[in-house]
Amino acid sequence: LFRFTVKRPFSTSHSSVDSKEIKKFQLLAHKWWDEEGEYAALHSMNDIRVPFIRDTLLSMSSNYHLGNPLSGIKILDVGCGGGLLSEPLGRLGASVTGIDPVEDNIRTADQHKSFDPVLAKRIQYKSSSLEEIVEESMETFDVIVASEVVEHVADLETFIKCCSQVLKPEGSLFITTINKTQLSYVLGIVVAEKIMGIVPEGTHEWEKFVPPEELERLLESNGFSVKTVSGMLYNPLSGSWSWMESTSLNYAVHAVKSGAPAQSHATDTLPDTDMQQRSATAGTAG
Repeated sequence: LFRFTVKRPFSTSHSSVDSKEIKKFQLLAHKWWDEEGEYAALHSMNDIRVPFIRDTLLSMSSNYHLGNPLSGIKILDVGCGGGLLSEPLGRLGASVTGIDPVEDNIRTADQHKSFDPVLAKRIQYKSSSLEEIVEESMETFDVIVASEVVEHVADLETFIKCCSQVLKPEGSLFITTINKTQLSYVLGIVVAEKIMGIVPEGTHEWEKFVPPEELERLLESNGFSVKTVSGMLYNPLSGSWSWMESTSLNYAVHAVKSGAPAQSHATDTLPDTDMQQRSATAGTAG
């Protein structure tokens, strides 16, 4: 119904990349794989985001590959950083393309995957914005993951339109991000950055945080059907993540690009809490 039909790529002059954000991440590019360092919370987020992606995709598919459950699935990891999410997805059998506008991030990611010959075959990295690959990648990917990315983009609607263009019909989009609430300001910026130093100071700007209602509206108006919205909670004392009902801090979204004209039934949009519970407790190959 809302299918996004413009096939012409977006001009890169109207980019979703924010140059201030690039400078910020440039300074930390060498620290991605330090599990105790600035990116410790992203490392431990794999314990819930990888099973969430894996289990959601398996529940939609009838093809099971023992040992390589995501075999044959083409995934685009947008804003892949040093490859923290690309690698465990590659280990699950997926063919992963990781893009990031910060060249030093890609250098770090390339170097790290080279230690594992299996990953070296399954993952390719490219220093690029999403807009820059639209023309060559129309309806190419089965899945897009944009984890902790949308709160850093300059133009969220352009970003989502580009996601729609490079996804195959009925492809899945997974997003994790931070809600725009008073609580997220206090915990996400004041406590996490200024008091506890969980993330480097200046990593986030509260004005750019995205409420789930706004993200859902943008997704639905650009040809996506939102299937799941789940709250996420980080415990800085244990260094671990868990699922929770409230989306007042961090949250994860799974949306599916419209395929055939047949619209999915409203009941499909109810979150599968059993699956989420399993995801929350499942281990990860990463």
